[in-house]
Amino acid sequence: MDFHSICSFEYFQQSCSQYGYEGDLSGLVEQEFSRSKGLVYLDHAAATLYPDSLLRDYFRDISTNLYGNPHSHNPSSSLTHDTVERVRDRVLQHFNTTSKAYSVIFTSGCTAALKLVAESFPWSSPTEREAGSFFSYLTDSHTSVVGIRGLTSALGVVALPVSPQELTNRAKDGVQGEDVFCQTPHLFCYPAQSNFSGRKYPLSHVRGIQARRLYPACDRPGRWFVLLDAASHVSCSPLNLHDCPADFIPISFYKIFGFPTGLGALLVRNEAAGILKKSYFGGGTAAAYLSREDYYVQAENISDRFEDGTASFLDIIALNHAFESLYRMTGGMHNIQQHTFGLARYTYMLLSSLCHGNGRPVARIYTEGQFESPITQGAILNFNLLDSCGQIIGYSQVDRMACLYNIHVRTGCFCNTGACQAFLRITDQQMKRNLKAGHVCGDNIDLVDGQPTGSVRVSFGYMSTFEDCQNFLKFVAECFVEKPVTVDQVRLQKLRAARASSGGSSEHPSNEISNGENHEGAEKKSLEVSQGGFRHRESKSPTEAYTLTNIYIYPIKSCGAFEVHDWPLGPLGLLYDRGWMVVNQNGVCLSQKRETRLCLIRPQVHLPSNKLFLQASGMDTISVPLEDDAGLHTNSRVCLSKVCGDRVETMDCGDEAASWLSDFLGQPCRLIRQRPDYTRGMKKKPAEAADSPLLSLVNEAQYLLINRASVELIQDLMSSRQDGCEGDQLLDAQSVIRRFRANLVIAGAEPFEEDNWSHLIIGNTRFMVAGRCGRCQMIGIDQDTGSKTKEPLISLSAHRAGKVTFGVYLSHQNPDCSTGSNVLSVGSLIQAEAQDC
Repeated sequence: MDFHSICSFEYFQQSCSQYGYEGDLSGLVEQEFSRSKGLVYLDHAAATLYPDSLLRDYFRDISTNLYGNPHSHNPSSSLTHDTVERVRDRVLQHFNTTSKAYSVIFTSGCTAALKLVAESFPWSSPTEREAGSFFSYLTDSHTSVVGIRGLTSALGVVALPVSPQELTNRAKDGVQGEDVFCQTPHLFCYPAQSNFSGRKYPLSHVRGIQARRLYPACDRPGRWFVLLDAASHVSCSPLNLHDCPADFIPISFYKIFGFPTGLGALLVRNEAAGILKKSYFGGGTAAAYLSREDYYVQAENISDRFEDGTASFLDIIALNHAFESLYRMTGGMHNIQQHTFGLARYTYMLLSSLCHGNGRPVARIYTEGQFESPITQGAILNFNLLDSCGQIIGYSQVDRMACLYNIHVRTGCFCNTGACQAFLRITDQQMKRNLKAGHVCGDNIDLVDGQPTGSVRVSFGYMSTFEDCQNFLKFVAECFVEKPVTVDQVRLQKLRAARASSGGSSEHPSNEISNGENHEGAEKKSLEVSQGGFRHRESKSPTEAYTLTNIYIYPIKSCGAFEVHDWPLGPLGLLYDRGWMVVNQNGVCLSQKRETRLCLIRPQVHLPSNKLFLQASGMDTISVPLEDDAGLHTNSRVCLSKVCGDRVETMDCGDEAASWLSDFLGQPCRLIRQRPDYTRGMKKKPAEAADSPLLSLVNEAQYLLINRASVELIQDLMSSRQDGCEGDQLLDAQSVIRRFRANLVIAGAEPFEEDNWSHLIIGNTRFMVAGRCGRCQMIGIDQDTGSKTKEPLISLSAHRAGKVTFGVYLSHQNPDCSTGSNVLSVGSLIQAEAQDC
């Protein structure tokens, strides 16, 4: 069977045991989640979507009922108190337990619940006679769990990370039982489901640790308590606390319902609640206290004791409607588990069987098993894509392309460094080297020395559909697979035959799976991917000259280009380039990603009159001064904003410009400019630079250069891809150039030759290359109309094997650039120096 056949609903039905709920799933999605029409949301492990009916029922409730502060005793307060208590019971019922066994402590989320345990647990510091408490956790744990270590280390408590293998491999036969001679309290934390890979750990581990059968409890006397991090697990799976009596269970409700956010809970087993001791006491937590004397008696009720101040009662009331809508639409968590697992398993089967035209696998999937059962695997699929040479495609490139296709995924390490290191085989030393190389958690640096720093995660929710899987798989095939698309039929049939069952889980993490093969040792080649295959690249002489054909400045960030023939250089780059930007009513920078009509605004700089003119079709032309005089500068309102994560200080340009922009864009916005006395440096200082080059309101560097030969090659690829396609208008070279929004355009070089340059001399100005420019969906915006297309990003991705870079960043090295005496001119000759191999 070919790819299109196995990507059909008929094939999916044959491979999936349960799909949907009672009634029409597509009708449910259209009725309840119409705002997701036209996009593929695959980030449910981060936050799922809320149904429209939940909001309607909730707002009807709070708009017709009067809810007061539950700490008062008037009728409105009593209504709030009774409703909140009803919700507590509903939460416990959802987890198959009652208030006789557990108490619900509402928090702001799972992390706050974890912090509450960390601050209240009776840690015993080591002494000469006793070893003290142990804080132990599975290495496959969320940052918020590992972060407890920050508090315990200050107390001298030993932190003991345990790998999944150690947990069972070092277990001892028989129940060790409670040590009557040693009552030192210890805490063991593990996730019911890995938020990285979706692996479900046996819930029986709870009793195994409590009974001191499993490591490390079997080796260390004392009383062991278990914290079960259920945040990821409960989003799509049932949790039965009657069979799994964990002592502490933190959760976040938005992962289950989508709404409300900012609300979670700590479920505390009543038998364990007595050990928790608070230091701080807030309103509503005291039975009695004195202000002049250190006298305080805590509230008897466990929930009252730990909920400092007034709980977020309106959010808690929303939970009642969230439960109602969830059960009404799906019938319960068991149905959700079967539905989401079926989608995840099908996606895993196809993605792990997908191959390039040369037979090499497309994906390396990070999983311990092969999605055999919803008992052992959740609705999460974690992977990296591979090019046809077997090299990993950085997750940032995948994310950029996914955004172009309106596919929402998650990338990085997902706040789970332990699992990320284990699956990607990143040593502690490599992690530290990556940090020195500039990579931090949450950034877009996806490869360091060719090795991945993270991966891509897709996850499913109860409203996910087969079409979500289909669109995602077609996206991968279209953008990242060297044609023809092939399928490993042997592997696919093997996976298909392994029907989902209730079989046991593997206790031993396996290696990365990529079509059943491990290509870790694939030979690295310096090759350029082209439609016809691969070709080695040759560089010209390092002193050969090229020509500067175009100069563009973009006075207002994300607005139209202003083409010039000669232009002075300033300390921040081309004079007045990205000196201004448009912000919305909340002070957030507007870009063409959010507002495509920005490209229709055509700013022009007129140096003799000291004015910046704002022009757009159908609008009167207005102007703002290029340089404010001393009085205006003093009176200008100072604004704080952000550019590419950097905080910048700006000045407001007045009401006239704000009104003009608001009228044209159809939303409240203002024009601001960078303060002349404010300096901002490049995040990555070039190795040769004594100081970090100063920036205007640009994202990355002072200049962006592109090569006409590279543009023409991409244009040819677009032309060949569009043969036989309807409705796609072929872009000319100049239109493609405008989409790449470069400052400098050159001619005379070979396609992508600029990628290998280290320095340039244009006229009498020397520049150093500061890196390649990673591209996003903005190059799909027609700079003449503001309409969106998928080109040229698709052709660029296909040509460069998913590594979506085009153009190089530059910074100038001449000290006299700060005086404005240097001028760039069209027609100038360029000398380029290649990097040392």
